[in-house]
Amino acid sequence: MALPDELYNVKFAEYFKLLKRMYVLDEKFKMICDAYCIIAADRGRYKDDSAKNYRLRIRSENLLKELEEEILFYIMRNG
Repeated sequence: MALPDELYNVKFAEYFKLLKRMYVLDEKFKMICDAYCIIAADRGRYKDDSAKNYRLRIRSENLLKELEEEILFYIMRNG
């Protein structure tokens, strides 16, 4: 099973081998990574400058940061 493109990112580079192994073997970790990938792929939808899209873009970026932290903490705790 290949990693989604969104996980090939500088923030995870140090843990890439571990990330790859855990993505295949740990279902909970895979769910967190898949949520991250969905948000990362979806954030391009909010490019225009309307107030509604601005709020959604900020919310999406905040969620993406939280998921990045969760992925890194999960790797450190369980890797």
